[in-house]
Amino acid sequence: MLRIKKLDIFILKSFCLLFVGTFFICLFIFMMQFLWKYVDEMVGKGLEMSVLGQFFFYSALTLVPLSLPLAVLLAALITFGNFGERFELLAMKAAGISLIKIMRPLIVFITLVSCISFYFQNVIGPKAQTKLWTLLVSMRQKSPELDIPEGVFYDEIDGYNLYVKKKNRDTGMLYDVLIYNFEKGFENAQIIKSDSGRLEMTADKQHLYLHLYSGEQFENLKSQNMSQKNVPYRRETFREKHAIIEFDSDFNMADEGFMSSQSNSKDMRMLQAGIDSMTVRNDSIGRAYYEEVMGKTYRATASPLSKADTVKIEKANLTFYNLDSLYRTKTLAEKQKIIEAAIGRAQTTASDWNFKNLNISTTDANLRRHMTAWHEKLTLSLACLIFFFIGAPLGGIIRKGGLGMPVVVSVLIFIVYYIINNTGYKMARDGKWIVWMGMWTSTAVLAPLGAFLTYKSNNDSVVLNADAYVSWFKKIIGIRSVRHLFRKEVIIHDPDYERLPGDLEALSARCHAYMQEKDLKHAPNYWKLWMSDGKDEEVERISDRMEQLIEEMANTRSVSLLTVLNNYPIIPVHAHTRPFHNYWLNLACGILLPVGLFFYFRIWAFRLRLYKDLERIIKTNADVVMLMEKDKNK
Repeated sequence: MLRIKKLDIFILKSFCLLFVGTFFICLFIFMMQFLWKYVDEMVGKGLEMSVLGQFFFYSALTLVPLSLPLAVLLAALITFGNFGERFELLAMKAAGISLIKIMRPLIVFITLVSCISFYFQNVIGPKAQTKLWTLLVSMRQKSPELDIPEGVFYDEIDGYNLYVKKKNRDTGMLYDVLIYNFEKGFENAQIIKSDSGRLEMTADKQHLYLHLYSGEQFENLKSQNMSQKNVPYRRETFREKHAIIEFDSDFNMADEGFMSSQSNSKDMRMLQAGIDSMTVRNDSIGRAYYEEVMGKTYRATASPLSKADTVKIEKANLTFYNLDSLYRTKTLAEKQKIIEAAIGRAQTTASDWNFKNLNISTTDANLRRHMTAWHEKLTLSLACLIFFFIGAPLGGIIRKGGLGMPVVVSVLIFIVYYIINNTGYKMARDGKWIVWMGMWTSTAVLAPLGAFLTYKSNNDSVVLNADAYVSWFKKIIGIRSVRHLFRKEVIIHDPDYERLPGDLEALSARCHAYMQEKDLKHAPNYWKLWMSDGKDEEVERISDRMEQLIEEMANTRSVSLLTVLNNYPIIPVHAHTRPFHNYWLNLACGILLPVGLFFYFRIWAFRLRLYKDLERIIKTNADVVMLMEKDKNK
């Protein structure tokens, strides 16, 4: 029987509250980015609130699948960062609960979120996309709201340019009005200038009613003779004039049928049907074009000859004829006709194949768009689960809650994901990559990262510990740490000053013997270095014995002795040996000369440093023994 534990309820409650908040924050951010792209389609057109409400609603529905992965990542980072910061994660692990068991209820929940994301993309998304783009097209066709500014020409009315020097917003009166009417063409423009006027909308909102007072009208009279230089015009003076201008200010919804062929308005079943039909269509067209090429286009014919001659030329092989000599036998006029006929035929063939290429490429581009849309429904849903396996262990490693570090890290990860995903999408859409490869690139990159972080966090590895990476880097380039010993506040066992001088002399003797046996001052034999399979355990024993003696002498109360103890070196016991533990890897490294030479000179340098370290140990041992004797005499 399935039992939900109190810990699972606590984890789910902590995550879900943050997830809801981060989801609406991410959705708001994506909506602002989306609306900013289409703000010009909405501003200044007098759209009703119901139309704007529909636009916001449908745009929010289409952006839900994109907001879910970022919300999951941010919520997981904050939740597990809070657990780590409040030591709740440490308490859970101390109780014997692994990170995978802690994440188990959230894995089930995120799987449900991924299913919801897929449902939105496959069922709700296509309908919302159809409604949204229908609204966008309708908004673009909507005439702008009539608001004539002062001091500039207003050209939002088709065929007219209006200039108003001053207007009274309380009474609606316009002063010093200048109107250019270009409905009959630019050369037959009608110009009206009046002292004042008023512009009103008719009741059906299909026309503008123009009242003008005290003005003049100028109009060119269309000349019957186009070559006539002087074109007559008509001038009219009026005290009051009325005119009707067509201006449709209603919002007319476009037909949704234009979205039926678009990939973003189809579910997976419809996309697959479209992919199959377009594949069959492209294959059949390609075969038809191939048969046409092989059967007709490049078959030699000679229309001026008789039927029998034509048959002979069709069956003849042009390589049997010297075409240059045949061409030279022609007259200049015949040569010109031959060249013009060849050019004409080449141009006709080129135009024909350009059209055929356009037909094939258009269908192929539409096919790739359908295939990318099909894969996107799966990859975007799976991104929720992948981002959780990145965010949860990363939050446990960082151990920082709140909206500071988690927000920065989540945004950086999402930017990387967006760049990789967008690059793969464009490559697949443009046909430069295989569609499935381009669409699944982001998943292939981030899924191993999520598995790596989960494994490291479950094993409490220091993935993001800067000191560990600095120590590793120092080890690689040969920079070692310096010994720092300080006087202890509480000392339980004092050093045995009677025995230590003998132990130090024995250690010095071992160092002398090792230096003579290994001949560290001279370069090692290249091939013997790589082909020998022995291990240098003596230097490990020397280092371990030195550290034991230093640990015992560090219990001293003498500050001068502690100062001398800091002179002992920290020996990298494996730096002067072969780089790998496996014999065959070392042998392969030696055979590959560029790699082998690099490690050879590195080993030689560390052998010289080991020689100096052993000399330093011998000298420091002597200094310590002498210091102990002085303290003993005192």
